[in-house]
Amino acid sequence: MNQLNDIIEEVLSKEKRNKFTFLTGAGISADSGIPTYRGSDGIWVKGTTYHKPEEFGTYKYFKENQEEVWQYTLFRKKMIENAKPNESHKILANLEKILGDRFHLITQNIDNLHRRAGNENIYEVHGNYREVKCSTDCKEILPIPNNLTGKDIKEDLRKNEIDSLKCPECGNWLRLNILWFDEYYDEKTNKKFSSLKVAKNSGVLFIVGTSGATNLPVEIARTTLKYGGYVVDMNIEDNHFTELLKDKKRAIIVRERSSDILPIIKEQIEKNIEQGV
Repeated sequence: MNQLNDIIEEVLSKEKRNKFTFLTGAGISADSGIPTYRGSDGIWVKGTTYHKPEEFGTYKYFKENQEEVWQYTLFRKKMIENAKPNESHKILANLEKILGDRFHLITQNIDNLHRRAGNENIYEVHGNYREVKCSTDCKEILPIPNNLTGKDIKEDLRKNEIDSLKCPECGNWLRLNILWFDEYYDEKTNKKFSSLKVAKNSGVLFIVGTSGATNLPVEIARTTLKYGGYVVDMNIEDNHFTELLKDKKRAIIVRERSSDILPIIKEQIEKNIEQGV
């Protein structure tokens, strides 16, 4: 862990590019009881009609099966609402308080657990479960209707719920403000350019609980390296970042659970700040 401490000390001592950025994915929420997407217990590998990502988790499927997709969405909403932030979420919230504007959090998670833990400076690059938008061309992003409650997997939508899921401007179906598998990152929903700007100005990027299976997270890591920052991959197994980071002088690969390594990082940051680095 000496190498980690040396990086933390170096980044804290800089006047420019002194930002600490954490990029998180589904792995950080696993300890809260939310299954990862592609793990052995993941929500996309159970083989029912509700759990096939390349078919079900797409805009194309939604256009033909709006009620079914919303039924599953409200099943996940219930799972998310019942989950609680775990120690890793709480440590990241605490680190934001310690580091102030030097702290940035980029998350692929849509579960709201970072916000519930206390983080505020968040870039939600896959959207979130708090908001909806028109499924056609209306531009406004709206809060999810208050009358939508979490459901069991086979529980049907009520008429008043269906009515509330129609766009107030054009009458077409509303959809969650999230990124589906057949969609592209943009700035309005996904903070694509904002997150890449954060990556450019990061002294160190910690990758926590994400395999980098989509292109923006890998581009974030590549951008941090390109502009002279360190990248620390903290995952329990090799992933899509591994090839990018292999043999790079400013990259570290740590094969430990986030719940084991984040407390150490927090302790090292606090120690260096106390020593006036």
